[in-house]
Amino acid sequence: MENKKPGNKKIPDFKEMNDRIFREASQSPRLVIGTNLDAKNVKDGNPYTGRVNSEGFEDYFEE
Repeated sequence: MENKKPGNKKIPDFKEMNDRIFREASQSPRLVIGTNLDAKNVKDGNPYTGRVNSEGFEDYFEE
């Protein structure tokens, strides 16, 4: 039985491509949306501020 290799033969093999940059995937999906209704301080009305490192928490949400 003949090995079938579909696709365009003029395109190089994926392993031979060296003109692209591949990054590691993010640990989790992220979607960040800012609105004019957002609090100026990330701690205002946020129930999670008491359970997390405040410096890292603020750095994460700062622009």
